[in-house]
Amino acid sequence: MLTAYSQLNEILQNSPAKLSSISEEDASQKSNPNKWSKKEILGHLIDSASNNHQRFVRAQIDNPITLPKYKQDEWVAVQQWQKKSWKDIVALWQLYNQHILHIFQHVDETKLSNTVTLNDETYTLQFIIDDYVTHLEHHLKQIFGN
Repeated sequence: MLTAYSQLNEILQNSPAKLSSISEEDASQKSNPNKWSKKEILGHLIDSASNNHQRFVRAQIDNPITLPKYKQDEWVAVQQWQKKSWKDIVALWQLYNQHILHIFQHVDETKLSNTVTLNDETYTLQFIIDDYVTHLEHHLKQIFGN
């Protein structure tokens, strides 16, 4: 658990300034019509935070639990991240992840082996926490181009 907390804390120390330095124009560009723009990628990370927030909390309350799988393309399409200002997307991403960091800091470690089932696949809370941070790092690398 401590590793995920430390990783997310480091991301929140380093990434907001880098994200804010990206222009609205650059954030809106798509490499091709079938790929997400930086706005849509960061919007997807907010959607991921929203879906995982439910998992992080509910898995500490009930065990086992079954939740719907996250339909990422549909979430990005419905929310129209491309039409939202980059500055607002960055601010929402930062605040939501600061709250998730708070949850990580106070997670009941006796609940880390509790399970969540998503579309017939079962995962521990510990796996979901670790996977959240790995997924976040993957998409931030896409945004920053490294």
